[in-house]
Amino acid sequence: MRRWARRARAAGEARPLLADAAAAAVLAVLGVLAVRVGIDTAPAGYRPPPAGVWIGLTLALVLPLALRRRWPLAVLVVVTVVFFPYRIVDVPDLTVSVVVWWLALYSAGAYGQGRWRNRVRGFNVVAALGFLAYRLVVVAGTPVEGPLLLRAVFLVLFNAAFVIAAWRFGDLVAERRAHERALVERATQLEREREEEARRAVFDERVRIARELHDVVAHHVSVMGVQAGAARRVMTRQPARAAEALASIEETSRQAVVDLQRMLGFLRREGEPDALAPQPRLAQLDALVTEVGETGVAVEVSVAGQPRELPPSIEVSAYRIVQEALTNVVKHSTAAQVQVCLTYEPRVFTVEVTDNGNGTLDGAAAPGGHGLIGMRERVALHHGQFHAGLLLAGGFRVRAAFPDDGRAP
Repeated sequence: MRRWARRARAAGEARPLLADAAAAAVLAVLGVLAVRVGIDTAPAGYRPPPAGVWIGLTLALVLPLALRRRWPLAVLVVVTVVFFPYRIVDVPDLTVSVVVWWLALYSAGAYGQGRWRNRVRGFNVVAALGFLAYRLVVVAGTPVEGPLLLRAVFLVLFNAAFVIAAWRFGDLVAERRAHERALVERATQLEREREEEARRAVFDERVRIARELHDVVAHHVSVMGVQAGAARRVMTRQPARAAEALASIEETSRQAVVDLQRMLGFLRREGEPDALAPQPRLAQLDALVTEVGETGVAVEVSVAGQPRELPPSIEVSAYRIVQEALTNVVKHSTAAQVQVCLTYEPRVFTVEVTDNGNGTLDGAAAPGGHGLIGMRERVALHHGQFHAGLLLAGGFRVRAAFPDDGRAP
């Protein structure tokens, strides 16, 4: 039984017009049968209205319920208009007609919308209560015995209570439906936000991967390009130096392949929080300096302050900034010397890369959208400060300051 009820309710929610039409048809049959029984059991002397009248009024009263959810306010008006002549001609039925009117009032409250919702309901309730009050006065003025009078008064008051209940239940259902709509809208909004956040996360991850690929590939390729040019120039005059340059190119290319394989390996390791985390640390600066030195650029590293262990993300970003700055020197500058200074302050760690060449800001517009822009983004992720620009005395300086506590210095 419960399963059948659940299926019926689900069908009603899926096809409300069909469900309401079926319910109206059932009520119409019950209404006609109720009137027929009322006529057959009426007291002696009762003169029923013609069959066409009471059948027509019964159908006109009940059948509009088929549209109670599509046009609830119009249905209430029609039912109310038909209800009064239905009672005035003294059709011998009260139960079905009153149930129909209650259902119409309830539907107007539950499914009606707009500013006319409460006005239409209020007018119909006032009319119905006025009609019930009139019936009470008529009954009270009729010379009937006490028990019959009490029964009539009870029926009138009982109907009045149901009118109020129909109003209230309609409001409750309307509030529930509004709450459900709000929940659906909120869920939809949250889903849109979740999808947008996921797209943004994917985009940010792509940018980060692209930046890492740029840092790895651009540095090694730039060094190989400089070494290849040097080897070409001394190939005939100094074969030994050319061989050294070619050997350095070979070693640099191998290191580039190793770095790329390592990064691709990180990308394949799903489910690990640090799988995409780049590995280079500041301890590897010596190898980087040696590699750049093979291009003919002298690099000197100095440390100020008391060295301490830094968060891994800061070490990685600092290393990448030094790497990118040195790559830009090799690609865009005529500098012969570069100073790399690591400064440890109580709450700030600073990296400075200064050269003595005629470097420009071209690194900011390097192919792929990285260069200085990528360095600035790395520092911004740590809420730090970044500056890159030409020096008055000549040369170019890149400066990145990282706060240890996550706040801007």
